[in-house]
Amino acid sequence: MAQTTQKVLVFDFGAQYGQLIARRVRDLHVYSEIVPCDISADEVRAMEPSALILSGGPASVYAEDAPSIDPAIFDLGLPVLGFCYGHQIMAVTLGGEVAHSEVGEYGPATLACDNGSALFEGTPMEQTVWMSHRDAVDRVPEGFHVTARTEVCPVAAMECPERKLYSTQFHPEVRHTEYGQQILKNFLFGVCGLAQDWTMDNLVETMTAEIREKVGGDRVILALSGGVDSSVVAALCSRAIGKQLTCVFVNHGLLRKGEPEQVEEVFTKQFDVDFIHVHAEERYAKLLDGVTEPEEKRRIIGTQFWEEFFAVAQQLEEGGRPVTYLAQGTIYPDIIESGARKTGGKTATIKSHHNLIPFPEGVHFDLIEPLDHFFKDEVRELGLALGLPEHIVYRQPFPGPGLAIRIIGAVSPEKLEILKNADAIVREELDAYNQRLFEETGERNSEHSCWQYFAVLPDIKSVGVMGDERTYARPVILRAVESSDAMTADWAKLPYDVLAKISSRIVAEVPGVNRVAYDITSKPPATIEWE
Repeated sequence: MAQTTQKVLVFDFGAQYGQLIARRVRDLHVYSEIVPCDISADEVRAMEPSALILSGGPASVYAEDAPSIDPAIFDLGLPVLGFCYGHQIMAVTLGGEVAHSEVGEYGPATLACDNGSALFEGTPMEQTVWMSHRDAVDRVPEGFHVTARTEVCPVAAMECPERKLYSTQFHPEVRHTEYGQQILKNFLFGVCGLAQDWTMDNLVETMTAEIREKVGGDRVILALSGGVDSSVVAALCSRAIGKQLTCVFVNHGLLRKGEPEQVEEVFTKQFDVDFIHVHAEERYAKLLDGVTEPEEKRRIIGTQFWEEFFAVAQQLEEGGRPVTYLAQGTIYPDIIESGARKTGGKTATIKSHHNLIPFPEGVHFDLIEPLDHFFKDEVRELGLALGLPEHIVYRQPFPGPGLAIRIIGAVSPEKLEILKNADAIVREELDAYNQRLFEETGERNSEHSCWQYFAVLPDIKSVGVMGDERTYARPVILRAVESSDAMTADWAKLPYDVLAKISSRIVAEVPGVNRVAYDITSKPPATIEWE
């Protein structure tokens, strides 16, 4: 993780918006990091932060198992901003009181602000904020005064400017709070005096130097999938150490149409790395022959992937090019979701479905994870700064098992050919649709953009009529969703003419298909993928 002289720590009290707070701070070009709420004052001091933000959380501050905070943290002399639960825990820890309100406050609320608060500088005296609480501060701690209120909440914001302690009952981090980003700016720049130095241009040089220093003259190996995370790591390591990096691209034959060629083109022509293309298509086809159960497909594909990868590592060893480091594209949400953070936000274990590496007996590499404190859209920004082409930087989420789990039932060469061709049409038409929206709105992810879209091949056939003849062929299912984080998703409300063109092209251009259906189920209750 690239070092920065400034750091805002976000204390996680179990908030649904914890990651969002960290993102909003980074949107303002200030580095932020999420830490557990039970971190000690000594641990905080050792991390040398510039400011602290206390997140919201679902608990009541008076509940028996409610998260608490080390009181000594408030004596470190650091600026502190609390939201919701963070507002309440600041109050009770410093001698104030929180009470259970007769009336809860959920959703938009009208906030009345006082003059003179640095937190509300440049915002209207009356503004809309987003509330989600029933408990509320009943008495502020000594030295604090109330700076904002709503009809239901008499202490909607409080502060002690002498100690640089500020808090709000509402959530400035959510878009529904009209001036939330301005409030964050006021805290970070007005109260804390921070600079906006967390930028991709600054980071590329710093991260390159860090990798070069760590690796020295040793060799690094990377499993390159063609996805944005591994591609950005490859580009970064290429810039740092050139041909000391070996990129291993295991082609299992389950990628989308044209992708293996695109990956090889980029990493043999654009970047100076040792690129090894492992053609494992036939081996995977034999292993998957007749396998219908989704989890068994995943197990076979994952196990064989590492066998192929470590076989290359062994060949390098035998060829006199031993590898010391394994680089991989672990990103910050992987770290956070693992639930195993240590001080500083660095995790001891990594969630199994992504980056837990089954090293063979007697084999071990030290890890290089340069993206482990980056969110996905920051990874994309970094990719652009490194010169990666947009088709890789903005590549859609794609499952590790590839098209094997978009083919319902057994995988066969015939089914793969049908799905690759149908999926290529879906992507071509919806890429064009998204580009039109981008040109109209100037936003790459506008309100009606598709976030993910692909074709699914079910294990059935249906009756049709083509050329005055009865057919018995396969249907293709179109899946297109709107989402920002894949945690929830809504089916995309595509224009009828777009749907009609996709359908007519697939039926006309893909042999063996006579019907196209559109999946209009949201997540939940469905998932985005079918298997």
